[in-house]
Amino acid sequence: MNDETARVAESAGQAHDVREFFGSRAHDWDARFPDDGPAYQAGVAALELRAGDRVLDAGCGTGRALPALRAAVGARGAVLGADLTPEMLAAAVRAGRGRLAPLLLADVSRLPLRDGSLDAVFAAALLSHLSDPGAGLAELARTVRPGGRLALFHPVGRAALAARKGRRLTSEDVRAEPNLRPLLARCGWGLVRYVDEDARYLAVAVRQGV
Repeated sequence: MNDETARVAESAGQAHDVREFFGSRAHDWDARFPDDGPAYQAGVAALELRAGDRVLDAGCGTGRALPALRAAVGARGAVLGADLTPEMLAAAVRAGRGRLAPLLLADVSRLPLRDGSLDAVFAAALLSHLSDPGAGLAELARTVRPGGRLALFHPVGRAALAARKGRRLTSEDVRAEPNLRPLLARCGWGLVRYVDEDARYLAVAVRQGV
């Protein structure tokens, strides 16, 4: 097995694990986190979207960010949700969020979108579920025009999330600023804002290039 074949096999295995994890929890996912709405609204606001913008919710899950994204871009804008897990997308439809945006069953590391076709990407709790975060960030960069923005978001910070799961933070965490900044730079992004506090995690980056 060559390196590329091994990488694809590892990615497929990770994708299967992600689908299995979220698929079994999709039916009551929103009920587990009923108070996250304001945090999602604040995360979307950090993208500084304008009326008419085109935005992707990458790893949209049950679509909790879709109402804020739709409100930000208005009727002239375009919102798209993409997720790897069919059950999460089905939950988004049951919640009525399928009316706010087309929902795409897709791996965000291989998106069926044209180069530079988006103005922004919102990604909640995405990086830790990617088998190759660099490949995922590079693919998002491919789809966003130069000067467009990316928001990596979580409704709680890294330390609070680790405590919730009974884990310790490690220096290898890709979401830590010393690791994330150079990774984003290698993938076509420039980090412009970084917040990691109990109440939220937010990293905003701008698509580099001309």
